[in-house]
Amino acid sequence: MNAVVYQGEKDVSVEEVEEPEIQHPSDVIIDISTTAICGSDLHMYEGRTDADPGLVFGHENMGTVEEAGEGVTTLEEGDRVVAPFNVACGFCQNCEEGKTGFCTNVNPGFAGGAYGYVAMGPYTGGQAERLRIPFADFNALKLPPGDEHEDAFAMLADIFPTGWHGTELANLQPGESVAVYGAGPVGLMAAYSADIKGASEIYVVDRVESRLEMAEDHADATTINFEEGDPVEQIKDEHGGGVDKGIDAVGYQAIDPDTDPGDDAYDPARENPAVVLNQLIQTVRPTGELGIPGLYVPSDPGAPSEMAAQGRLGIDFGKLFEKGIKLGTGQCNVKKYNRYLRDLIIEGRADPSFVVTHRVGLDEAPEMYEKFDNREEGVVKVLLEP
Repeated sequence: MNAVVYQGEKDVSVEEVEEPEIQHPSDVIIDISTTAICGSDLHMYEGRTDADPGLVFGHENMGTVEEAGEGVTTLEEGDRVVAPFNVACGFCQNCEEGKTGFCTNVNPGFAGGAYGYVAMGPYTGGQAERLRIPFADFNALKLPPGDEHEDAFAMLADIFPTGWHGTELANLQPGESVAVYGAGPVGLMAAYSADIKGASEIYVVDRVESRLEMAEDHADATTINFEEGDPVEQIKDEHGGGVDKGIDAVGYQAIDPDTDPGDDAYDPARENPAVVLNQLIQTVRPTGELGIPGLYVPSDPGAPSEMAAQGRLGIDFGKLFEKGIKLGTGQCNVKKYNRYLRDLIIEGRADPSFVVTHRVGLDEAPEMYEKFDNREEGVVKVLLEP
């Protein structure tokens, strides 16, 4: 079958690879109908991980069941499903507590597993024609038959639950104000989730105007372009003493607004992995709360500074302590939210598909990786169709 295969730094290609097979009675094989490029894929694409050439990317996957193992009881051939990016067993302590992003069985020596991602277990990615889903009764969320809401349901694999998770980590309550740093797909979903939850004021910080326009149009957000001035001061000019809650949807590749923006191309030399966290500490009021679904890593061999490469962030912990701010961190436990969010879509109460800007064939993946990596205007969420 054809698949998107990592070849090396900023180099992916569509190659023929072996088809997946049932390896355990609890497995299913799905024909992929939609898969997506995620910001997390860029960490590998940019050569900033230990990913080896030959890895098939893709952890946001949906399709129809082609074959089911003899132990599968709730799924059958032809069922339409979406797979959480987390691979989880369903029966370890963390899974039983709903912490499926930190399953202790699927990836020995590491808390959590995922498709097509370095260090996240032996699970081939779904930017391909077919995919094996282990523990399928637990991991595959059944969808209505047909092709209705295809783009919206595809968001259930990762970014809609992850954006929602950001609001949960921040303990956002109806009527509270919130600042979301980052207007990529996850940041947009966090702002959208805050709007659904009844936030009184939503501020979204980014530099890409097309993304900020989406936040205005779909999350009723006040937008802040950090290239036009200190985002902390811009928000405080609007909201006085600081917002109730903050969400970091950027992670360790945050751009420092005090560096020279140069041209519009994304420049890793502008990165400062602590800058957004420190801005949020300043943005949120005393005794407020922060949710951090943005990705941080213990080390980054491709980071522009030695401190960042060692995972040492330089957070202003003294100010965090002084203000009594609480932190919630960690990758999303997709299973905790995706059934509820699926039903919001079915009932017409949510439509996260507004972030989708491109749906292209699998053969166009190399070009779209380059555009997405450059943070080009108008490129927000890219779906691939085998």
